[in-house]
Amino acid sequence: MTANSDHVQTEATVPEAAGPPPHPRRWLILSTLCLAVMLVLLDNTVLTVAIPSMTESLNASTSSIQWVMNSYTLVLAGLLMTTGSLSDRIGRKKALLTGVALFTLGSFVASMSDSTTQLILSRVGMGIGAALLMPSTLAVLLQVFDEKERPKAIAAWTGVAAGSIALGPVLGGFLLNHFWWGSVLLINVPVGVIALVTMIFLIPESRDPKVRKPDVPGVLLSTVMAVGTVYAVISVPEHGWSSADVLVPLAIGVAALAGFVYWERTCDDPMLDVTLFRNPVFSGAVGSASLTSVAMAGSLFLFTQYLQFVLDYTPLQAGLGVIPMALALLVLTPFSPKISAKIGTPATLATGLGVMGLGLVTLSFIAADSSFALPLAGLALMGAGVGIALPASSNAMMGAIPLERAGMASGLNSTMQELGSALGVAVLGSLAAAQFASQVPSVIPADARNSVGESLGIAARTSDAAQAVEQVREAFVSGVSLSLKFGAVAAFAAGAVAWVLLRRNAAQATVLEAETTAEQAQEHASVS
Repeated sequence: MTANSDHVQTEATVPEAAGPPPHPRRWLILSTLCLAVMLVLLDNTVLTVAIPSMTESLNASTSSIQWVMNSYTLVLAGLLMTTGSLSDRIGRKKALLTGVALFTLGSFVASMSDSTTQLILSRVGMGIGAALLMPSTLAVLLQVFDEKERPKAIAAWTGVAAGSIALGPVLGGFLLNHFWWGSVLLINVPVGVIALVTMIFLIPESRDPKVRKPDVPGVLLSTVMAVGTVYAVISVPEHGWSSADVLVPLAIGVAALAGFVYWERTCDDPMLDVTLFRNPVFSGAVGSASLTSVAMAGSLFLFTQYLQFVLDYTPLQAGLGVIPMALALLVLTPFSPKISAKIGTPATLATGLGVMGLGLVTLSFIAADSSFALPLAGLALMGAGVGIALPASSNAMMGAIPLERAGMASGLNSTMQELGSALGVAVLGSLAAAQFASQVPSVIPADARNSVGESLGIAARTSDAAQAVEQVREAFVSGVSLSLKFGAVAAFAAGAVAWVLLRRNAAQATVLEAETTAEQAQEHASVS
């Protein structure tokens, strides 16, 4: 085979590392890892149903509430790749224990907050803990399972992760029905203590045998990139695309992205080897996972508000309203490895994400006077699609990176999902807010048009309250519907990205196999 062919094979095929033999307590270890994942990801969506209660109790603006959600996610997304590499170097068990301890402590402080500033700062601390915790869970999983059982274990891990996102509003609604809004954060404390104790006794220590230096410039550049971009998107409804409040942070974010790519290509020990993106499997899995998170997080953020502000659901009812998605997701997730084995990873991802997109399209037809039949169908389709696609995406991406860099790989996987979630809340939330502000009735003053809760309160005090309230609700539904359609576009785009790139990898592999067969036949003929 030629040198050029050897180069193509390196990029086209997925490196397989057998790694250590399976750990005898691997399934118990997996349950502990899943508990840690649930702790982090439940928290990210359990707050969605608490938004009205937080808004009222803390007298918070819409922008402040978005930063309560995004401050945690941005810190997490900005640090994940670095903490993933750090866990490879210092030991994954140490990173896990430190992360759980910080996250638990931060949750307690956040639950007692009496201002949005204090809450945002506490959420930043929780994000640091989660950044240490998340990469190590998947990295440990890869170490204790062999290649045969690894797809099933990753399916369980991703199922719990995605299911936690969907079940968060249910838990949040239950707690808010009985306690104050801070209870949705305080519940993390006993769960965190249980996770910490079980990890001490169950988790084996592992690390990368090669010592690597922390990539501090990479950390700073990636954080600036994420914060600048999302801050710009959040500012659009209030200031408009042509405002310096949007263009300046956006320019900073784009410049940081360019600097990050350049630095990672030239430094000796990058936290992310950007040449991995030449691998179609890696690029397709990363791209599809990111777009999936955009669609899922953004749609849940808006839909739970629709249930409360438009349909007058209580927080508990709003949480129960997303159960169809959670159930469909949990039912389909165990079948994802079997589907991938039968029809291939590209078709599995395209199918799952296509079904998710259909669910979002269905959900976008909600109205101010809708029954729950339409949301039921849309949510069930969304859950089924995510349950099929997400395990296949995670397994494909993790398989494209050497096993000794499992922490870095897990950090990247979590980074893209968390950054996608932040962008989903910001982008879809901004679209909904802009559409709402343009449709809200003239009786609502300009300074209240960025908050549906405030607009409803003002409308209820007007002379024709019934009509004004109905117009505000219809304006909000218009914004939610538009945003859900954009979410559907993101899901369909994710499926297309996965199909094109992963199919390209399969085609390259087929060509290489044919070349190898032909060369072997030629060599055999020469010998004969």
